[in-house]
Amino acid sequence: MKAINAIRMGGVDVLPLVEGGKGVAVSNGLTCGHWAAGGGVGTFSGVNADSYDAEGRPIPQTYHAATRRERHEELVAYAIAGGIEQARRAHETSGGQGRIHANILWEMGGAERVIHGILEGAKGLVHGITCGAGMPYRLSEIAAKFNVHYYPIVSSGRAFGALWKRAYHKAANLLGGVVYEDPWLAGGHNGLSNSEDPNRPEDPFPRVLALRKLMREFGLGDTPIIMAGGVWWLEEWEHWIDNPELGPIAFQFGTRPLLTRESPIGEAWKRRLLTLREGDVFLNRFSPTGFYSSAVNNDFIRELRARSERQVAFSTEAVGEHQAIYGVGPRRRTVYLVPSDLDHVRGWEAEGFTEALRTPDSTLIFVTPEKAKEILADQTACMGCLSQCRFSNWSQHEPEFSNGKKADPRSFCIQKTLQDIAHQSDAESAVENNLMFSGHNAFRFASDPFYSNGFIPTVRQLVERILTGR
Repeated sequence: MKAINAIRMGGVDVLPLVEGGKGVAVSNGLTCGHWAAGGGVGTFSGVNADSYDAEGRPIPQTYHAATRRERHEELVAYAIAGGIEQARRAHETSGGQGRIHANILWEMGGAERVIHGILEGAKGLVHGITCGAGMPYRLSEIAAKFNVHYYPIVSSGRAFGALWKRAYHKAANLLGGVVYEDPWLAGGHNGLSNSEDPNRPEDPFPRVLALRKLMREFGLGDTPIIMAGGVWWLEEWEHWIDNPELGPIAFQFGTRPLLTRESPIGEAWKRRLLTLREGDVFLNRFSPTGFYSSAVNNDFIRELRARSERQVAFSTEAVGEHQAIYGVGPRRRTVYLVPSDLDHVRGWEAEGFTEALRTPDSTLIFVTPEKAKEILADQTACMGCLSQCRFSNWSQHEPEFSNGKKADPRSFCIQKTLQDIAHQSDAESAVENNLMFSGHNAFRFASDPFYSNGFIPTVRQLVERILTGR
């Protein structure tokens, strides 16, 4: 394998190894600090990060306010306090080595307020902001205010071009790097455009090369591109390393740091990673963000898929083929179905899926009474964790604080499930019944000799193995 040399990133020389940020409480200050201590770039998640009590236990993020707007304020306060705590832990753990980055989702509720609060409360401890899930035009402005470097996450050169022309050219000196997140390989939310087929992955090399050519037009030939998604062993990417066409390249590892001793995920989650097979991770579009996301196919995903499959179109008037009368809800309000769909409905009801819930697309889905109660309770408990949410119709924009659409029962409360799996994943049931984000290469844990006999490395052991090859 080629020697892995340091590159210039964020004004310093670091190993071209970046820890990917992973959602609610999963990339924390401990993993981030150990990754940075190895000479690379550690990342902690600024998305509702954990705070701790006097005994070091995570403080449950419970909400007491009566309204969504008030609960949203509680959520922002939790996120700022947790982000500051994780920044401090990362700094202490790193011993001043490497770089510490905070990962923020632009479509997170209160994202700008949260990152302002974290950077204000942890001055000098955070060296960079990584940000994706949307088009974060104001990222450069925030970075300039706090004099930190910024790292936008994009999935195409076209997206970066739009960001550069609108805003980033004003703060070019603080652009530490551009993260290319492959929309077919990366875990979590993915930036597939409407013109791209989720079932037809494209080779990342020409896409990254197109990004570099565009960056050179902007005078950014020496600014690193960070390849994210599908990176496992670096010898598989040797044609990228020291390639003059691509310029300086770093590699981001999101999935592999999950399976380390310092990783805060539970033992059941770690065991599950060691048993995944190819195809167990796939793209779906159930997320309340509206983005595609990459997750493990477990009972949680299967229930969402089945929920959408038990779906029929309805009309409020008898028109066309919609002539079969059906009563919805406790008052049995009349809607009209296609007769063949009514036959499907009767079959689902016989199986116990007796509750019909309306979607924004003039369809009905059919669930059990217990699931209907859960869906309605989750929608009622919304705390505005996203800037806009399909599941609850929340929007953080005044004055209505609504996206103007009906809540969609085909989706789910993402805050609830990510908090649950982050903090309860010692239990098999929590791993099976919650959203488990993952990169598509996670199936390689089962066949990689490095993890034979259930071996789980420390972060340092993982970084050393990545640097020395198989």
